[in-house]
Amino acid sequence: MTAGTFTPRPGAAPVGRMIAAQTAFETKMLLRNGEQLLLTIVIPSLLLVLFSTVDIVDTGSKEPVDFLAPGVLALAVMSTAFTGQAIATGFERRYGVLKRLGASPLPRWGLMCAKTLSVLITELLQIALLTAIALALGWSPAGDPFSVLLLLALGTAAFSGLGLLMAGTLRAEATLAAANLVFLLLLMGGGVIVPLDRFPDGAEQVLSLLPISALSDGLRDVLQDGQSLPWGALGLLTAWAVASLAAAARFFRWE
Repeated sequence: MTAGTFTPRPGAAPVGRMIAAQTAFETKMLLRNGEQLLLTIVIPSLLLVLFSTVDIVDTGSKEPVDFLAPGVLALAVMSTAFTGQAIATGFERRYGVLKRLGASPLPRWGLMCAKTLSVLITELLQIALLTAIALALGWSPAGDPFSVLLLLALGTAAFSGLGLLMAGTLRAEATLAAANLVFLLLLMGGGVIVPLDRFPDGAEQVLSLLPISALSDGLRDVLQDGQSLPWGALGLLTAWAVASLAAAARFFRWE
């Protein structure tokens, strides 16, 4: 035994290890929350099964699941990156959790990285489950996987920025109500279940500019029609991502 065996080594852990630990914690908290599981897993799965097997909405000449699967994947991204993250972060801010974490050795940018990684892990689980359900229902996806990943990444960035902007500027109760209301409105009017061409022309043009519409239509262009890169959807999602993340960084309040 040497003299330095029990020498204390005070100091913070490496940043990478802190981010990994916070990511694991964030993911566990998300998956243990019943309300979040309802939004992220149960509702998208039920919508996919119901509207694929029951002739309720006219989705065109192709099989309903071919139209619905891309829209439900877009809904899963929105439910996790926007709705779930906004509600969770809003209440963390209200109860002072963010303030205390901001004073810890984990830097604030590291906390945001951990939250982002947690969202991505949850989305991977969602996409794997929903893809398995869709394939069991007869889905025949086409297109380039790289284009799909690019659309999902830009959609995640756009919705994460919007969720953090809402959580960082509104009270927790207002965030809870607004996030759920926006979820329902975009579910009905974002091209997820009902095609946008079923709406009046003026409404269709406005709704097509929403991030959920860009993501769902872009995924359909690739997975249903086999398009390589849907530049219109990619450009719109990029604009939403840049604007929302910049606004969240500018106006987010930690207390």
